[in-house]
Amino acid sequence: MTRSFTFGGLPMRVLFGHGTLDQLSAEADLLGMRRVLVLSTPQQRDQAGQAARLLGDRHAGNFDGAVMHTPTEVTERALETVRAHAIDGVVAIGGGSTTGLGKAIALHTDLPQIVVPTTYAGSEMTPILGQTENGLKTTQRDPRILPETTIYDVSLTLGLPVALSATSGLNAIAHAVEALYAPDANPIVSLLSREAIGALARALPAVVDAPGDVEARADALYGAWLCGVALGAVGMGLHHKLCHTLGGSFDLPHAETHAVVLPHALAYNAPAAPEAARLVADALGAADAAAGLHALALRLGAPISLAALGMREGDLDRAADLACRAAYPNPRTLARDAIRALLEDAFHGRAPSGAPAREQAR
Repeated sequence: MTRSFTFGGLPMRVLFGHGTLDQLSAEADLLGMRRVLVLSTPQQRDQAGQAARLLGDRHAGNFDGAVMHTPTEVTERALETVRAHAIDGVVAIGGGSTTGLGKAIALHTDLPQIVVPTTYAGSEMTPILGQTENGLKTTQRDPRILPETTIYDVSLTLGLPVALSATSGLNAIAHAVEALYAPDANPIVSLLSREAIGALARALPAVVDAPGDVEARADALYGAWLCGVALGAVGMGLHHKLCHTLGGSFDLPHAETHAVVLPHALAYNAPAAPEAARLVADALGAADAAAGLHALALRLGAPISLAALGMREGDLDRAADLACRAAYPNPRTLARDAIRALLEDAFHGRAPSGAPAREQAR
């Protein structure tokens, strides 16, 4: 018998396909945008220019200063541009850094957002904002943060470098994994999560082997979308807390950090969430969930150690302290020494503790 649960569907509009960016102008009209600010990172100015051309006379300016972890000082500079150009809507084109900046602007202004993802971040599907101030990354949830429209254009991901495709995809899988053992998990989100993990586990090796494989790219973007929906529907636990700590306080790269930490966080939680671990293993086609994730990262050539990302071993104690500073929902009780041991394994790139040393996909 299905247990009782609560499911709150989020109000969002999604366009998915090939060449869907061509509908940007019409989508801006639907939201009443007349003076649009296009957001990007410095590396994605060309794609921002493409969006600007499609917007035509609705385009009122560009801000290409988006960076990882959404520093509040960058948001303030963007807000100055919003005010100076009388902006009434934003288009964020890029990955999680650009999406985060658009969300931060919306939190302050309640302006409508259109997001055009070019990676597999998934954050465009959530009313959650993670931002960094004074070396600490915090998150908040607010209806104003949720983008009104997301345009998924598979063609925009064809040039995504293999390394970023791998880490971005593993980052997306982390959303679905944690959704399976969240305290407010429900059957709908669990279905989405299992489908999402399976799609990405199939697609990412194909993308690594043949970056121009359009069908694999479409499958990966589809999986990332579902992972984002799962992230937005329920609360997150240890994995995301650790990654926010490592990114916000030690300036580690976002997607790569998720890729490294995920198998270890799941190995930590698996004894308290055996059904979630079983579902992850099934979706991966692996005998053990944590070892399967570790094997997938190796297969994709993704980083598997915090040391490789620039973490210093001397900072592991502080990271463990910060991760345990505040209570948050997690299936297994947070024990500072056990979290420190988890970080030690992740630092050295060891196989996840408690998982088989080697795992082969079935």
